[in-house]
Amino acid sequence: MEPLKQPLVIEAEGEADPGLAAPVDLVPILPRLARRPSVLGRLAAWVFGLLFGLVLAVSGWNFVTGLLVSVPALGWVAAGLVAVAGVLLLVWLIGEARAWARLARVEAIREAALGAKDLASARAVLGRLMGLYAGRADLAEARARLDRRGAEVFDADALVSLAEVELLAPLDALARAEVEAAARQVALVTALVPLALADVATALVVNVRMIRRLAEIYGGRAGTLGSWRLMRRVMGALMAAGALALTDDLIGSVAGGGILAKVSRRFGEGVVNGALTVRVGLAAMEVCRPLPFVAVSKPGVSATVSRALAGLFGGGSAD
Repeated sequence: MEPLKQPLVIEAEGEADPGLAAPVDLVPILPRLARRPSVLGRLAAWVFGLLFGLVLAVSGWNFVTGLLVSVPALGWVAAGLVAVAGVLLLVWLIGEARAWARLARVEAIREAALGAKDLASARAVLGRLMGLYAGRADLAEARARLDRRGAEVFDADALVSLAEVELLAPLDALARAEVEAAARQVALVTALVPLALADVATALVVNVRMIRRLAEIYGGRAGTLGSWRLMRRVMGALMAAGALALTDDLIGSVAGGGILAKVSRRFGEGVVNGALTVRVGLAAMEVCRPLPFVAVSKPGVSATVSRALAGLFGGGSAD
């Protein structure tokens, strides 16, 4: 699928009312949102990375050898510290590579599920999904139930839908709870901490941590590099869906008709930042999920915001 080279326009029939617009299915267009760098860009990154590593290694070698000549005792200490730093760096790189491969595995399962049109390909997707969650003790009963019921299904769509209901529905509940907890934390810090830029820093840290946690819930492991990769894909999905546009009705549904937002600017900002965190979290669920939302309904933004902030500012509803 070719990457997007122009704005994505989704036409809707009838009256163009944004409030009545149906949710946009982001999964089919996610590969187009993650446009890969050009060959020249990747080559430049490799060259500059290798050059930086070479300069760092030569500088460390000259430092240690020079110290061994001038002050042997300190030189041996420096040599030991450099060796420990090298081992730690190697361990970190191995962990990042494994996390990256895990994320790629989840993405490959989602792409295979989107292209599963016959029973053989659907069973292949089911096998890869079962392998992904083979070590999850909390899904042992779900795997056994899916293995038993899956043998009786001979329709590709029905088999993938069964896997989604049995394996991913419990994970969706955990993911929604994680999103709601992150939204509450961001809203509270924004409302109660008057320090400048504290809400921005908190939202960034909480959102990155939430995305990493969502990746772990759905079977991925997002390291440092993988977290930024997921963050880029989530931001691309939000921009494609126009999900950053908040309305007064959304604030009113959480803060009791907007009265509290008018009384206190900080509380109003807390509601808005919490709602934005929910939108980021729901987009991250769609990105991290190994299967698209088909048999299981997508979580609604307004309902999730209401549950997350219910009672927090005295006017929410948990419906």
